[in-house]
Amino acid sequence: MLTAILTRLIRMAAVMFGISVITFLIFFATPGSDPASRIAGRNAAPETVIAVRHDFGLDRPIWVQYGLMMEKLFVSRDLTSFVNRGQHIVPTVMAAAPATLSLVGGAAVLWMALGSLTGILAAAFKNRLPDKILMGASMMAVAMPVFWVGEMVNLVTQSRLHDTWAFSWVPPLGYVPLSESPARWFLALVFPWLTLALLYIGLYGRMLRTGIIETYQEDYIRTARAKGLTARRVLLKHATRSAIIPIVIMFGMDFGVLVGGAAVLTEVVFGINGVGRLTYQALKLLDLPMIMATVLYASFFVVVANAVVDMICILIDPRMRRK
Repeated sequence: MLTAILTRLIRMAAVMFGISVITFLIFFATPGSDPASRIAGRNAAPETVIAVRHDFGLDRPIWVQYGLMMEKLFVSRDLTSFVNRGQHIVPTVMAAAPATLSLVGGAAVLWMALGSLTGILAAAFKNRLPDKILMGASMMAVAMPVFWVGEMVNLVTQSRLHDTWAFSWVPPLGYVPLSESPARWFLALVFPWLTLALLYIGLYGRMLRTGIIETYQEDYIRTARAKGLTARRVLLKHATRSAIIPIVIMFGMDFGVLVGGAAVLTEVVFGINGVGRLTYQALKLLDLPMIMATVLYASFFVVVANAVVDMICILIDPRMRRK
């Protein structure tokens, strides 16, 4: 067990190193890309560009530039923005992380709970009316773009019906830190959670239904039925347990990517200053240190989420321990 954990940690470190090198080379070593020119601004004098290149160490060998960037990012943590001079990158990303974690964490609970319930119920009533209703609703959820759903929610809750008894409790757009007010934190995130989770509820529900129906064809399911186990026990203990493994694996990928900034549309629509919105603004301004920091932040969560998912799958299905 210890060997497996150490192997996983070494792989995680190797993946993070590879991603950092690739990201650095894309933005700093691509032919035609000169960070010094972007920092100096448009129509800057050649002397200014040369001075900026020297001040930021961009006139040194590429491996030295990479080492300096990593040292400033992980050791001294004094890496500053190329666009907003004086803005420290690491504290800015860390300040935005709680908002994204709160948004994605709450949405993840909803989509796993409701998606699993949808898939199990649809499989239990295969080809009957509840199955058709649930699968039709799931298809609608998958088809609706997140930004459109968010705008429609805001139109109803923040504008048209905000003064009615149904939505008068909805606070203004934005994020309220949990430490400031747990109640306001919860209320401010209710509709962002629902909006972000809607797509995944439909997607996970459809996938789980398909997995359970396919699992019913396995020999051990027939054996369980032959032993006299109830249909409910066969569904929940045997079929669902095997069919949910792909869902757990996909959850790890989705959760890691969303925490890393892929929830940007939801953050923008609901005015949440999270990592996704921070990355979006950095890309618009070509703020290379900020882009690199947010990419590594996203990569870290994807790698960690996959490692955790591997361990959970081993607990769910003992057969995976022999692999």
